[in-house]
Amino acid sequence: MNHLIILPVLLPAVLGAGLVLARRVGLRVQRLVGLAGTLALLTLAVLLLVQATTSAAQGYFLGGWPAPFGIVLVLDRLAALMLVLTAALAVLVLIYATATGWDARGAHFHALYLFQLMGLNGAFLTGDAFNLFVFFEVLLIASYGLMIHSGGAARLRAGVQYVAYNLVASALFLIALATLYGVTGTLNLADLAGKVARLAPGDAALIRVAGVLLLAVFGIKAALVPLHFWLPASYANAPGPVAALFAVMTKVGAYAVLRVFTLVFPPETPDTGHLFANLLLALALATLVVGAIGVLGAATLTRLVAFAVIAGVGTLFIALADFTPQGTAAALYYLIHSTLAGAALFLLADLVAARRAGCGLRNALPPIAQHGVIAALFFVAALAMAGMPPLSGFVGKLMILDANRGPGMVLIWPIVLLGSLVMIAGYARAGSRLFWKAHELAGPATPHPAQPLAFAAASALLAALVALTVFAAPVMRYLDATAAALHGPSAYIAANALPGALP
Repeated sequence: MNHLIILPVLLPAVLGAGLVLARRVGLRVQRLVGLAGTLALLTLAVLLLVQATTSAAQGYFLGGWPAPFGIVLVLDRLAALMLVLTAALAVLVLIYATATGWDARGAHFHALYLFQLMGLNGAFLTGDAFNLFVFFEVLLIASYGLMIHSGGAARLRAGVQYVAYNLVASALFLIALATLYGVTGTLNLADLAGKVARLAPGDAALIRVAGVLLLAVFGIKAALVPLHFWLPASYANAPGPVAALFAVMTKVGAYAVLRVFTLVFPPETPDTGHLFANLLLALALATLVVGAIGVLGAATLTRLVAFAVIAGVGTLFIALADFTPQGTAAALYYLIHSTLAGAALFLLADLVAARRAGCGLRNALPPIAQHGVIAALFFVAALAMAGMPPLSGFVGKLMILDANRGPGMVLIWPIVLLGSLVMIAGYARAGSRLFWKAHELAGPATPHPAQPLAFAAASALLAALVALTVFAAPVMRYLDATAAALHGPSAYIAANALPGALP
């Protein structure tokens, strides 16, 4: 077996546990371990991406137990892509957290950060629905610790709300898994794919219930309307670098929908496939509308970015709901773009808040230190997030619109285009009050350290968006092949079972 496959889960687990046990080590050692660990994860992710590109999907069977009885990790093109995206984002966010001193404001930041990466990587690699639940819980525990890092009443209230919503999702997840297991006798994803396709008509109702419950669970994780209420307060009150890392958290829900509903509940499944696609499209359109209105009316810059993340989720799920290779490829491109752009905006919001007593948008405020640089970076990030040319947001939305040509375009195209227009107005309003009108107020800017590494991290995220635009053609070749493999999952199913293990 290829033992590299387990290292993205094992490495952060070991390093995180080591930092917790060695409580007396200084902050410098914690930073060294954290940064070295995330850089190692990025190196591993790139190696696994190369392997996934040059060979078929590969399975890793812990203890040599065959599916569906043992724990299985599966590396394919989609899992490798998500590993690289997560690791690259983690490195830049950790550099920012270290440069701004956020990691020194509370205990165990680096350990929790590594456990968060363990949960993310495990969710992307697991080939079993129950272990997907387990890694979701690892994510929940670590993310709660990161969210309330450095304390504060508002942060604690938002954290409690975040945990409450996600505990509801966990309960629904367990009920869905129990239903699936009761009907099929398995929770291995490859095994489920075969058994759901061969179910007797009398079991279709229970499978529909399980599918709707799973859609609700993944919708909560992704912040789909009307399951999005936890996100604006949670992300707006979280520490800046934590919110930036959380930009990939909503994509875990999107990943789970893509993995489960192309493998276990594909559109051609009788009585279920089109039901889930139509339901998902309606929720996606509503999510985009709510997110765009939230961007326009946000009272603070952090809430604006939180609603921008919600709008990005809606746009992403419009493409996912198409459930075709073309729509899936467009969704994956937009997933990469929205993760990087959302993280960049959260870091820029933190830079603004650190130079003012908050980042309110109700009134114009005096200039801030490094005013011009931050304004220029915000302008680029806003262009990207709104989907304006020439950056990757524009390219991604064009792909999504192109994938939705047909009868549904009468509804989808106007909502996507008008949503973009509303968000442009929201970003223009925010930029005007934060940067342009600041020059109308008297008084010099309050001095603040330059923090070049923090600016470098935020700039690197924007540079990645430029690279995603310039190299859109080779990126789309990879994503087209990934989408084709998802909609023709024979290689994934074969990798998820030792020979003769699955009937």
